Amino acid sequence: MTFLPGLSLPALPTTVVWDAAMTAYNFGPGHPMAPDRMDLTARLARSLGLLDLEHVKLAAPEVAGDDELTAVHSPEFVAAVRRVSENPWTTDEAHGLGTEDDPAFSGMHEAAARLAGGSLLAASSILDGSAVRAVNFGGGLHHASRDRASGFCIYNDAALAVSKLLDGGVQRVAYIDVDAHHGDGTQSIFWNDPRVLTISLHETGMTLFPGTGFANDIGGPDALGSAVNVALPAGTGDAGWLRAFHAVVPQLVGAFQPEVIVSQHGCDSHRLDPLTHLNVSVDGQREAATAVANLAARHCDNRWIATGGGGYHITGVVPRAWSHLIGIAAGRPVPLRTPVPEEWRTYVQERYGIAAPGLMGDDADVWWRSWEVGFDPNDDVDRTVMATRKEVFPLYGLDPWFD
Repeated sequence: MTFLPGLSLPALPTTVVWDAAMTAYNFGPGHPMAPDRMDLTARLARSLGLLDLEHVKLAAPEVAGDDELTAVHSPEFVAAVRRVSENPWTTDEAHGLGTEDDPAFSGMHEAAARLAGGSLLAASSILDGSAVRAVNFGGGLHHASRDRASGFCIYNDAALAVSKLLDGGVQRVAYIDVDAHHGDGTQSIFWNDPRVLTISLHETGMTLFPGTGFANDIGGPDALGSAVNVALPAGTGDAGWLRAFHAVVPQLVGAFQPEVIVSQHGCDSHRLDPLTHLNVSVDGQREAATAVANLAARHCDNRWIATGGGGYHITGVVPRAWSHLIGIAAGRPVPLRTPVPEEWRTYVQERYGIAAPGLMGDDADVWWRSWEVGFDPNDDVDRTVMATRKEVFPLYGLDPWFD
């Protein structure tokens, strides 16, 4: 076990959702959404000492009940998931079940509802004050909409967490999604709800599933400006990705003044991810998680729920990115030059026949150019950012050119 050096950050009470039963969310051999992603993350976080910190509580989720799931999903959809779960040789394409992306498997309802229960548990821990921050790295299933499964996602746990916070008396929630894919399901669920600000930073739908999430998607008629989309060009790396984040997210979160932040940290923006076309490093992903933590500290009295999401390079990327997320949430960030524990590297070698990375970072340069230095009309990322700022900033009294 690696014990991290003491840092002067506050030891915030943190709930980390984990139980081996969560790996039952398994679409079968060869499917990108391998449950090993979760197991390897938990093993690495434990090897780093993150799960043994005195102020970190490890909590096992329960299977969410139908009455809980129908807070954001239709009863008809939940019933459809149950039917396919009990008869996995059947399909229900109208509800997105039994498809190539979301193949049916026995026990699918219970497995998906357990991951949903993890984010509900996280929300409960914030509401009852037992935790200030919470992490459900098995969650972040942001493509599921009210009536349909999509993109490896059955139940939308992040939306359920947001809904529970609102039902518990929270007035405003900011949802920040940095997955390479557009957070379309979560956006659709809160499309016309002015209490929820959804911000998605993703690869453009011109080159990546689900093909949505452009700058002019700004929310319903009663909630204009509540949906924010930054559709980045394929190939965007750390400098452009972080520039875009810092040119949009802090300004809007500051104007919206949420009481809690819920974030989705799919790490499929990494340059090694097999399903996407971005060029981000673990270092850049860690930087974005740190930025979200800082926003929670500045605007929400530190109240923050972080979920996982996409990420399909299961040995080299996902466990490191989400271990960083746990460390940041707990106020014990793992330095990028920290050696990956030898016991974990040995396990990966023996289990997968793959040499795991030696360090917790990619030794990348994450310098990014502040928006304050000016807009470059010849830069693809800058044009994307400006399109979003022009659509949304005026709705918050912000100047798209200077704020």
